[in-house]
Amino acid sequence: MIPPEAGTAGVPEGPETIRVLIADDQALVRAGFRMVVESRPDLAVVGEAADGAEAVALAAETRPDVVLMDIRMPLMDGIEATRRITSLEGDPPTRILILTTFDLDQYVYDALRAGAAGFLLKDVPPAELAAAIRTVAAGDALLAPVVTRRLIERFVALPSPRRADPGVLGELSGREGEVLRLIARGYTNQQIAEQLVLSTATVKSHVAHLLMKLGLRDRTQAVVLAYETGFVIPGS
Repeated sequence: MIPPEAGTAGVPEGPETIRVLIADDQALVRAGFRMVVESRPDLAVVGEAADGAEAVALAAETRPDVVLMDIRMPLMDGIEATRRITSLEGDPPTRILILTTFDLDQYVYDALRAGAAGFLLKDVPPAELAAAIRTVAAGDALLAPVVTRRLIERFVALPSPRRADPGVLGELSGREGEVLRLIARGYTNQQIAEQLVLSTATVKSHVAHLLMKLGLRDRTQAVVLAYETGFVIPGS
């Protein structure tokens, strides 16, 4: 485990700095991600972990804004680490960005169910990785909506998918239901506003209300719930 102070050398932290924890069992991969993060003035590495157990311990100690999480690691995989980190109390909560080798990795769906905010491929260009970290830290939108939607549809469509009780959606207003359907299809707030002829501020308000009514942490959980209840039908 690399101590927190080792990850921030030469990168001053300020009130707007996004603090990042890197979790991957390959040292070269961690080094590459570190270079990307530390080359941005608004991002700072607060530590590195070589397995899921270390990631959980470091997350509890350093309270990063974002964790770049590998899935396949020794001792504890990224899915269980994600589940434990997202259960930690904190405001704002630590958000998990899954980094995977394959865009249809069978474990990514489970990671989203465990509370991950989104995922990217490990060969993502540096500028896109930096932008993704900022997006996740802001809690603004589900990452890579087209890819994420395709992955969720693929796994929910498998035989005997896990289903949640659709009754939990009964508290939503008609407009909130429309917003949820568009969230599940990967629309950003701006795209939802254009589709429903609303202001972006109004859409944000609807999103906040539906998350509160459903007891959900973020948009990612809303997407998973929409598919698992059958509220949105895969491929529709």
